[in-house]
Amino acid sequence: MRDLPFVIRHSSFVIVLLAIEFLDEFVGGGRDAAWPLIRNDLGLSYTQIGLLLSLPSLVSSVVEPFLGILGDVWKRRVLILGGGVLFTLALLLTASSQSFALLLLSFVLFYPASGAFVSLSQASLMDTDPARHEHNMARWTFAGSLGVVAGPLALGAAAMMSLGWRGLFAMFAALALMVLAIAWRFPFAARHSDIPPVGRPTSGIRDFKSGLVNALRALKRGEVLRWLTLLQFSDLMLDVLLGFLALYFVDVVGVTPAQAGLAVAVWTGVGLLGDLLLIPLLERVRGLSYLRGSAVIEFALFTVFLLAPNIPAKFALLGLLGFFNSGWYSILKGQLYSAMPGQSGAVMTVSNVFGLVGGLLPLGLGLVAEQFDLRATMWLLLLGPVALMVGLPRRRAD
Repeated sequence: MRDLPFVIRHSSFVIVLLAIEFLDEFVGGGRDAAWPLIRNDLGLSYTQIGLLLSLPSLVSSVVEPFLGILGDVWKRRVLILGGGVLFTLALLLTASSQSFALLLLSFVLFYPASGAFVSLSQASLMDTDPARHEHNMARWTFAGSLGVVAGPLALGAAAMMSLGWRGLFAMFAALALMVLAIAWRFPFAARHSDIPPVGRPTSGIRDFKSGLVNALRALKRGEVLRWLTLLQFSDLMLDVLLGFLALYFVDVVGVTPAQAGLAVAVWTGVGLLGDLLLIPLLERVRGLSYLRGSAVIEFALFTVFLLAPNIPAKFALLGLLGFFNSGWYSILKGQLYSAMPGQSGAVMTVSNVFGLVGGLLPLGLGLVAEQFDLRATMWLLLLGPVALMVGLPRRRAD
C-alpha cells in the first residue's frame, strides 16, 4: 500500500472503514428480521428478548469507555483488529447457540467486540477530515443502512436454501473474516491533538489518565450532554424500533414471519434511499434545520402508523417513517464529534458512559410489553421525536 499515491491509499482506507460499518449493520439487519424465528426456535419470552437487547449493551457500555480512551492514547490498530477477531468468534457462537444462555453469552461477547471493531473505525473515519463530520457521518450511515437492507434479504435467501437463521450467522462469520483480512493491511492511526503523545516507555499510564480526565471534563459540558441525550432518545425511532418491528407485525398486526421480514425490508429500504439523498442535501441545508423538521414529521407519521386500520396502510406509512428519520444519527453524532475536537476515541467513551442508562430502554420496553402488550410499548417510542423537537438548539452553538 505504501507505493500507491496518497489519494488512492486514503480512498481505499475510507472504503474499508465503510465496509466494516456495512458488515456490522448487515449482521444487525439480519438478526432483527430473524427475531421471530429465533424466538420460536429457542422458546424465548418478551422479557428474555429484552434482556438479550439490554444486558449486552450494558456490558458493552462498561467495557467500551476504556477502549475509547485507549483508542486515543494507545495502539488503535491493535484494538480494532482484535475486536474484529472477537466479532467473528461471537458470530460463530451465535450460529451454534442451542439455548437462551448460550445466545446471551454470544451477544455479550459481540457487543463490546463491535465497539472495538466498528466504533473505533468510525472514530478513524472522523479523523480523516475533521472539518466534515456531518458529511462523513452521512456516508457512514448510508453504508450502515445498506447493510440493514441487505440483512433481511440475506435471511430470505438463507431460508430459501434451508439454512435457517443459524446458517445466516455462519455466513456472517465468514464475511467478517474476509473484511478483517482486508483491514489488516491498514494502520488505523489515531489523532492526538488534545492528548499527550504516545511513545515514551513510561508514559502509558499517564497518557491514559490524561485521556480519561479529558473525557470526564467533556461530560460536564452542556453542549456534549445535549448531543448525548438526543442520541439516546433518537434511537427509540431507529434501532429500538427496528428491534421490535418484526415482532410488532407478527404479534399485533397479525402477519406471518415472512411478511414481518418484508415490513423490516420496507422500513430499511426506503430509509436507505433517504440516507443516500441526505449526502448531497447536507451540502445545501444545515443539518440541524433539517433535523427539526423531520422530527415533527416523524411524530405525526408514527402516530398515524399505530392507528392505521389495515396492513397496506401500515406498510406505506412504515416506508415514510424510514425515509424521514434519515440523518438523525449521522447529524447528531457529527455534532458530538465536532463538540469534542481531537478526541474521536473519547467520543466512544462518553457515548458508552451515557449509554449505561440508554441500554436499559429495550429491557424496560420488553417489561412493558410483558406486563401489558406490545401495542402499548410502541406508543412509548414517540418520546424520540418529542425529545428532538424540545432539545435541538435553535441556532448552531459556537
